[in-house]
Amino acid sequence: MSIIRDASLAPSGRKKIEWVRSNMPALTQIEKQFEEEKPFEGLRIAVSVHLEAKTANLGLVLKKGGAEVYLTGCNPLSTQDDVAAAVAEMGVETFGKYGVTPQEYEDLLAQTLACHPHLIVDDGGDLINLLGGRCKEYADVLIGGCEETTTGIHRLKAREREGVLPCPMMAVNDAKAKHYYDNKYGTGQSVWTAIMDTTNLITAGKTVVVAGYGWCGKGVAMRAKGMGANVIVTEVDPFKALDATMDGFRIMKMDEAAKFGDIFVTVTGCKDVIVPRHFEVMKDNAILCNAGHFDCEIDVASLKKMAVSTAERRKNIVGYTLPDGRTLNVLGEGRLVNLACGMGHPAEIMDMSFAVQALSLKWLAEHRDELVKKVYNVPDFIDDEIGRYKLKAMQIEIDTLTPEQEEYLAGWQV
Repeated sequence: MSIIRDASLAPSGRKKIEWVRSNMPALTQIEKQFEEEKPFEGLRIAVSVHLEAKTANLGLVLKKGGAEVYLTGCNPLSTQDDVAAAVAEMGVETFGKYGVTPQEYEDLLAQTLACHPHLIVDDGGDLINLLGGRCKEYADVLIGGCEETTTGIHRLKAREREGVLPCPMMAVNDAKAKHYYDNKYGTGQSVWTAIMDTTNLITAGKTVVVAGYGWCGKGVAMRAKGMGANVIVTEVDPFKALDATMDGFRIMKMDEAAKFGDIFVTVTGCKDVIVPRHFEVMKDNAILCNAGHFDCEIDVASLKKMAVSTAERRKNIVGYTLPDGRTLNVLGEGRLVNLACGMGHPAEIMDMSFAVQALSLKWLAEHRDELVKKVYNVPDFIDDEIGRYKLKAMQIEIDTLTPEQEEYLAGWQV
């Protein structure tokens, strides 16, 4: 039985779902394939991804493939109640409400897993964490699953090293269709859409500090530069720092960059990236937001303790006024800004990422008897198939290798 906030919101959610379905052509092609083949007949799939329209579409596609789908969110501030109502009405068991407490959020995840899933889709590792602990009894028929994020994959590999991974998992984030496309272009656009819509301020002429220069950080820095910002990058990896330098960005330690930034965006997947010593030297009215998965990159709890007062300055903006009179503004409580304050990645971007999820789940179902409890890379043929779907939808044709060229590239003789 679905757990949603208000069933009467469904008409609004249906419009959102219908819109994204008309702009996700790769997933549409996969849906047609699934409808014929029914690769998930008799299987239950639990999905924990940001519960909005693109995710609802993934759930519907998996349902067309014969699965019983159980859908929940992966962040208390990214669930859209109208979409949850709509997808539940469309036959997908849905467990999600916007703005729940941490305990309520975990309970919704646990209620999703109570279906005893055969397959899972995770975004940040919350389902895996529960299946290895509180919800261990629900893992009795588990075949495997897919992980959407960089942060989640780091945690999966740590579990694998320690021998506590509950099931085989696919590193979807590491697929070309995901990190080349979603992480760079999706994050780059959606983060700035959220920041600009939330603040109603200009980006041109401001100093933007981007913490982390992985694929997501590359996208955030690139879009900021394109809108006329002066961009500073902070890094801990020497080669990522060199890469940022070659792309034309200034590199500093956060201790130094904190003095100059007008807008700060953390994209590291780590914790304690911006902490009290940085708050102490920031400009009055600086804006802080996070584009990493968890809300630990900016130490908002310490900022709150430092502040003499707090106030909601606009929707999704809390101002923390410090003893010296400076006010620092935090967007979306320091949670994932593009979803806490925005609509997430564009539909065309998530089309690629969710196409990887769908085909990886099919691969897991087909190879269930061969798998061990480790992290698997997405096979190249899945990436290539999705790339071809996308190019076809964009009416773009590319060259193909001749047999002679393939032989040349495979050999060692000149």
